[in-house]
Amino acid sequence: MKRTREGTRRPAVWLVLACGILLAAPMAATAQGPGTENGEWMYLGGDAWHTRYSPADEIDADNFELLEVAWEWDAASFGSSTSRATPSYIDGKLITVTGSRRHVIALDPATGELIWTFSEPNTFRHEYSMRKGYGKGIAYGEIDGRGVVYISTPAFFLHALDADTGQPLESWGRPVPIDGFRASGTVDMVEDLIADWGPWVNANQEYDPYQGIPLELGYITSSSPPIVVNDVVVVGNSAEQGYNQTRQENVPGDILGYDARTGDLLWKFNVIPRPGEFGHETWENDAWQWSGDVSSWAPMAADPELGLVYIPTNGGTMDFYGGFRPGDNLYTTSLIALDVRTGERKWHYQMVRHDIWNYDTPTAPVLLDVDVDGQSVKGIYQATKQAFLYALDRETGEPIWPIEEREVPESNVPGEKLSPTQPFPTKPAPFDLQGRMEEHLIDYTPEIRARALEVALENSSFAPLFNPPTHVGNEQGLGGARICPGSTGGVNITGPAVADPTSGVIFITSHSGCGTTLLAPAVDSPLENRNQTGTTIVDWARQIGRGGGGFGRRGPDPESIDGLSIWKGPIGRISAIDLNTGEYLWVIPHGDAPTEQQELIANHPMLQGVENVPTNPGRRGHSAMTVTPNLLLASGQLADNTATLFAIDKQTGERVGTVEIPGNTRYGMSTWVHDGKQYVIIQLAGGLAAMALP
Repeated sequence: MKRTREGTRRPAVWLVLACGILLAAPMAATAQGPGTENGEWMYLGGDAWHTRYSPADEIDADNFELLEVAWEWDAASFGSSTSRATPSYIDGKLITVTGSRRHVIALDPATGELIWTFSEPNTFRHEYSMRKGYGKGIAYGEIDGRGVVYISTPAFFLHALDADTGQPLESWGRPVPIDGFRASGTVDMVEDLIADWGPWVNANQEYDPYQGIPLELGYITSSSPPIVVNDVVVVGNSAEQGYNQTRQENVPGDILGYDARTGDLLWKFNVIPRPGEFGHETWENDAWQWSGDVSSWAPMAADPELGLVYIPTNGGTMDFYGGFRPGDNLYTTSLIALDVRTGERKWHYQMVRHDIWNYDTPTAPVLLDVDVDGQSVKGIYQATKQAFLYALDRETGEPIWPIEEREVPESNVPGEKLSPTQPFPTKPAPFDLQGRMEEHLIDYTPEIRARALEVALENSSFAPLFNPPTHVGNEQGLGGARICPGSTGGVNITGPAVADPTSGVIFITSHSGCGTTLLAPAVDSPLENRNQTGTTIVDWARQIGRGGGGFGRRGPDPESIDGLSIWKGPIGRISAIDLNTGEYLWVIPHGDAPTEQQELIANHPMLQGVENVPTNPGRRGHSAMTVTPNLLLASGQLADNTATLFAIDKQTGERVGTVEIPGNTRYGMSTWVHDGKQYVIIQLAGGLAAMALP
């Protein structure tokens, strides 16, 4: 394996200064979440707190560049693979999901050899699923000392498997009347989800387990594994992609809790409150009766000691228009704390009211015990697409630092009524650019700033955070609304935050991902040609094509001066925040910008003779990361596009080592100890690679 030191030690301070962020020294924390004892990796996020921290310490700065590929596993025989999974290391086996059929596999951690595999019989509801390859991993629990793997599938079945054999558990769940399903070991969660749901009850239809929910009523799937907490299997879900919707009806993504020993349904939490439930009044126009989504497609975290599970949610039907569902729409784009035994809401915090920005919560929250102003705090920290880190007390849901209500723009879309204010955390400071303001323009010299301002005005670039979508033919003559961060910005699926529970420092990978969104009459939308759920066409839907994508600009960047971006960088970054103080330790680029881009900056005529110009703005996208006592490990690319694993000093952000890896990775990194040897697992597009010392 080729090793390289290209760009190994690049200073990070310039980014800290450019962002106006103060350096701080972290204070010590001590408590760690359960799940990584003895070098294991028992939860998707390593531990129940989803820190992705491991106490494994064999690999350090001195020997990091000796890492080599211990083995590779090719997933080709399981069909198209996914890079959105994190293998768990439990009791001497590496267990994960792979392929669009979401096969469950167990591998030998020392060799990568296949031990067992499990897959679900085919159904229409599986074939229709929109997120087959988004499985992310498995959940694990024990029943009377017997290891059990729990998996939720694209068809929305819950399976319980013997961890040693991969066979479905005996006397667990209930029979599924479809050919190929075993007599036990499975629960049909669609049946439980819709049993008391008004549109289904009123439809007066016979339930078809092969089809699941009739598409005219809604659609549900799964894109993250369950989590097992205190002998309860808590299951989230995923809905139809909201950016492709044109109709207002869908099924709510209610949270389900099952007995880990039997598969019996214990409780269901309604994410769209029904009459008499807290928050019901936030769904006006009786939209609670037929609106849907509000799913929890991101992974969950938990505090077993408190008996709480923490649920991040997304917006309601649909992503960019909500005129048919007026009100704040609780529990959209929220963090919900539920009693794991009863499903009772203990607290919630809504981060975006009446979400029409696709600001769904894409990653699990991170739990840490910290010391704030001399007081011990059990914290929970939710990184968001808005580039906010919401810091809350995980027992009460109260903000650790003040969160202010600030006015935001109104919508010009007919029928749309937005919340006049949104919550703005005052601390920590945003971890990426928000909106597009004059303060974000490059200002290496007065001449450069003046030219950057000219370009920004020419392109109508300035826009605030929470700038709402516009519509075609609006009276103001506006084009697509500038939204920054955009729907792919801030944090996102492939780059969950990680943390060091021994110091109380969190590490966040992000990029702005700015874009534009324009709405057009839904009745004329080409999206209507797709197999839509629901029956009632809404007034407005996302326009496909120029100005309406909502996912960022393609082609040459008009917001540049002869190729030099007018916006301060970095393009993609990793930020370290001490959660004892709420202050930043450092900010560094995510990987290295391509050679040609760095040369363009270094040789740009307007920058000649200008000192301290950063030439490495990093790359778009997010880094896969994990934390050890010695290092922050982060994936990325060098300037020559070499796929690389970086070793980063947790205190300073300095690179202390680089190692080439077999391919680009995202999301799936973990580290664990097998037979006394520390491994780092890399999720590749076509399989897995394990890195270890010789």
